[in-house]
Amino acid sequence: MMIEAWSMGPGTLEVPLSLFAKNRERLAEKLQNGQVVVLQGGDDISHYDTDIQYVFRQEAYFTWVCAVREPGCYFALDVKTKKAYLFVPRLPEEYEVWMGKLLTCSEFKKIYGIEEVHYVDELQAVLKSLNPDTLLTLRGPNTDSGLTAKEAVFEGIDEFKVDNEILFPVIAELRVVKTPQEIEVMRYVCKVSSDAHKQVMLYARPGLMEYQCESVFLDHCYRVGGCRHVSYTCICGSGNNGATLHYGHAAAPNAKMIHDGDMCLFDMGGNYAGYAADITCSFPANGKFTDDQKLIYEAVLAARDAVVREAKPGVLWSDMHLTANRAMLEHLKKGNLLKGDVEMMIKNGVNGILQPHGLGHLLGLDVHDVGGYLPHCPPRLAGPLGRLRTARGLQAGMILTIEPGCYFINRLLDGALNNPDQAQFFNWERVDKFRGFGGVRIEDDVLITDKGVDNLTFVPRTVAEIEDFMANGANFK
Repeated sequence: MMIEAWSMGPGTLEVPLSLFAKNRERLAEKLQNGQVVVLQGGDDISHYDTDIQYVFRQEAYFTWVCAVREPGCYFALDVKTKKAYLFVPRLPEEYEVWMGKLLTCSEFKKIYGIEEVHYVDELQAVLKSLNPDTLLTLRGPNTDSGLTAKEAVFEGIDEFKVDNEILFPVIAELRVVKTPQEIEVMRYVCKVSSDAHKQVMLYARPGLMEYQCESVFLDHCYRVGGCRHVSYTCICGSGNNGATLHYGHAAAPNAKMIHDGDMCLFDMGGNYAGYAADITCSFPANGKFTDDQKLIYEAVLAARDAVVREAKPGVLWSDMHLTANRAMLEHLKKGNLLKGDVEMMIKNGVNGILQPHGLGHLLGLDVHDVGGYLPHCPPRLAGPLGRLRTARGLQAGMILTIEPGCYFINRLLDGALNNPDQAQFFNWERVDKFRGFGGVRIEDDVLITDKGVDNLTFVPRTVAEIEDFMANGANFK
């Protein structure tokens, strides 16, 4: 009896195994008879020289083709027959004492719905029996990290003709446009993450530590949503920490006390079946916006709204970035923080002082998902737009983040102050009062459809919605 779906139990999403079978089918359609794809899954990693291991998380391309959760595996796909092969490690009997039941190959077949399962030590012999013209292995650049996908290696691979260039652009492009079944998983993890953010907003108040808010998010994602992992280190910046774009790392571990008058900028996303959410909520710690907080928040919201209105298939992501910048700068100009012509501000890089990052990124099995700058796509642009994680035209089925922000980063403000081309656009007397404010980011996860944008994020977004929602929270109890 084959298992049809995977879930984390009652109340969590059932992920059909046909999702991964469909991915294999899509891949085979793009390749030639005589080619056999060979992928190597991830391995267990020890904490330095100890016998403690990190909780294993499967490599994303491997998840995409077969959803196998165990380390030390290989996968092959025969393009001609469209048949999938899984290779699992042959583990010692001792394993059963410490780690649980040793599964047979036929049990793995049932769990993952894969036609043939063998041991890794049989890999060479099984591939030989398929008599391939070429083995396709995966090697290519990740344009966010600068690292390279690790290609499969095994004993005896040198007896085959191996190509490590054909597969990468094909499989990466397939990951960019999500199938209906993948979209359902993304919908689920975005909903769980949205609900977790709402729990944090109700819990947050001055006097708590940032990490206590992080803990509430982790608890909801796991206990309610079945997300054992989050997709990246939680960013829980309050006050000035909101201006640190990737706050929350080991040297700044969400460890400041939240004070009255702080803005909170909380960027956190759950992970389910390997698929990522990435949502940011910004709100006042005490549940009520000051005029200054409202000005910055509504400038960023105007940028988000402009993109949600205009994003649709065919529109360039780089143009959406500038659309967001214009909306935000216009609003800040109305609020008397900036002065002068908005187009000239952009020409002189003022947009990059207040928002040094790109508008957003592709989202999927990686939080900064693959496919941003594949060979057939627009190349990375010059200047501040070079920070964009993609410059592609939008397509239906893409899932991206829309995440404009406004930050008061001393190093960047000082640079602008000392650069006459930029300094002329700032009302410095007003701007200097915002040093120490931190920042605001509003980040939604959205699906591009034929008609425009389907927002997968469900959190209070306007000033009124946030104040109304937080009125039921810890500040007012």
